[in-house]
Amino acid sequence: MHGLELIGVTKRFGTGAAAVADVSLSVERGAFLALLGPSGCGKTTLLRLVAGLERPCAGRIAIAGNVVADGARFVEPEERGLGMVFQSYALWPHMSVAENVAFGLRVRRLPAEKRRRRVADALAMVGLSDYAARKPAQLSGGQRQRVALARCLALEPPVVLLDEPLANLDAHLRETMQQEFRRLHRESGATFVAVTHDQSEAMALADTVAVMHEGRLVQVDAPRALYRSPASAMVARFVGRGALVPVEVLGPSEEGRRTIRLAGETLAVRGVAPAGAGLLCLRPEDLALVGEGEGVPAQVRESVYRGGFFEITLAIAGLPEAPVVLTAPEAAEPGRAVGLAVRDGWVLAAEGGA
Repeated sequence: MHGLELIGVTKRFGTGAAAVADVSLSVERGAFLALLGPSGCGKTTLLRLVAGLERPCAGRIAIAGNVVADGARFVEPEERGLGMVFQSYALWPHMSVAENVAFGLRVRRLPAEKRRRRVADALAMVGLSDYAARKPAQLSGGQRQRVALARCLALEPPVVLLDEPLANLDAHLRETMQQEFRRLHRESGATFVAVTHDQSEAMALADTVAVMHEGRLVQVDAPRALYRSPASAMVARFVGRGALVPVEVLGPSEEGRRTIRLAGETLAVRGVAPAGAGLLCLRPEDLALVGEGEGVPAQVRESVYRGGFFEITLAIAGLPEAPVVLTAPEAAEPGRAVGLAVRDGWVLAAEGGA
């Protein structure tokens, strides 16, 4: 049984373009899904539809096998049995940590002894047992985030919705909380669905990432597959620090690879693009500097020290509008002619092509 299932879900506000357009998605029970995309792509609206905070104009939503929204039925948010962690934490400032965690349980009229046990277990799970009597104002940002998560987990929901849960934390706390979210996901056994615009966060947290663009799902895949084999130019640009370089696809080569021509050089790379105009996605780790006259001819544009390595920007011969970036232990002088060794890459059809 799926933890969450959406079939043809659409949401419009007014007469404009759909904020969510014909989205179909199945999330296995116990999975961790990240909804990833730029601002305005529809990911938060989709989360609100699942939560019951918005009504779909079309389509069906089912949670743990129970239909909560379709053309004939709409289950109110408080009746869906979901847990939700908001970006703002949404803690009651006048309540203690324990009272905040117990709030949803009181609303559900859980008996006092069960409520006390659930609160204690949830606080222990997030490492805040010693903070039960404190008020939110006495906690750090990371601790407040843990309280919000404990309040959610105390309800023992089948699905936990996370709305940009780490956006308000500094870089160090975000990394720490990523570890906590992964641990709590494993221990709770719940289905987690997180909305984020941060690709590194999505990759670190989720076992499946769904990329959205203009209200539609454009690729749903495991993080590694999404990074190594983007389905479109939009995904290739948005995920990772890659560059898209125009190439000519000559046809298939051995082992399912494609033969391409780049700046006069013939290469074999991964991909499924048909013969004709293509776009080659190059990641920094796939590239290396070699001597002039070797590899693909290029010129150094910029060399910036990033702490332990240099980030070098190159312009490939004949393609000044498509710079590529690689990392190297030593700097390279701007203007210097070099060779570019392409160890790997992924070619897809040019935009507007087949």
